[in-house]
Amino acid sequence: MKSIILAAGYATRLYPLTENFPKPLLKIGASTILDRLVDDIDSLDEIDGHIVVSNHKFISHFEDWKRSRSFNKKVAVIDDGSTENSNRLGAVRDILFAIESCGVDEDILVLAGDNLLDFSLRGFVEYQRKKNTACIMRHFEPLKSRLRKTGVATIDEGDRVLKMQEKPAEPESSWAVPPFYIYTKDDLPYIKKACSLDSEGKQICGTDAPGDFIAWFCSVRPVHAWLMGGKRRDIGDMRSYEEARRDSSI
Repeated sequence: MKSIILAAGYATRLYPLTENFPKPLLKIGASTILDRLVDDIDSLDEIDGHIVVSNHKFISHFEDWKRSRSFNKKVAVIDDGSTENSNRLGAVRDILFAIESCGVDEDILVLAGDNLLDFSLRGFVEYQRKKNTACIMRHFEPLKSRLRKTGVATIDEGDRVLKMQEKPAEPESSWAVPPFYIYTKDDLPYIKKACSLDSEGKQICGTDAPGDFIAWFCSVRPVHAWLMGGKRRDIGDMRSYEEARRDSSI
């Protein structure tokens, strides 16, 4: 299994802090956001390599980061070619770019490079091994205001995802979905299909947010939802960043 870490965004809501510096490399306590994620998944036996997807503007920062530390598994840092927020590829196209650039032909663990977790992803990987399908993570979120800013899943009694909404105006459940996913080798062709046009020349599904893909994909392939083993923090704006710096327990 390869990990694909999405780190090609421009974090405009954190300007001027991230105007010339990538959000995943911001420090929370003694470690960067990216280091906290990689330190966990780099220890998993199931993972045999990491792919960090950057953009052209920030690629040198990630290359410096790679040279500055050691890893158990091989790390590839790749440049998706975008130069600013207006010409970004979007999360789904970045996943496809990583697959095609690095010749990935195995299961993938996809992570957003700007989230903090207070638990290991080991349980998520073990859950996926039991289900042997694509998997997402979920946590209960009672506040509609927060559900409107994230993915929301409707699931059955067996954890199967029946429906996925990305940032819905009217959430249909309280199961929030953070940007962490596992796809099987057999699922990979669907990522390419999602980035193509249908017979009427329309995009198969949205490609900007990773949840856009799941919203379509769960209707054509089985997807299961793992109940998170702890808490997560999304570093989305200056307020959430300052809160994380004050409380670096997550």
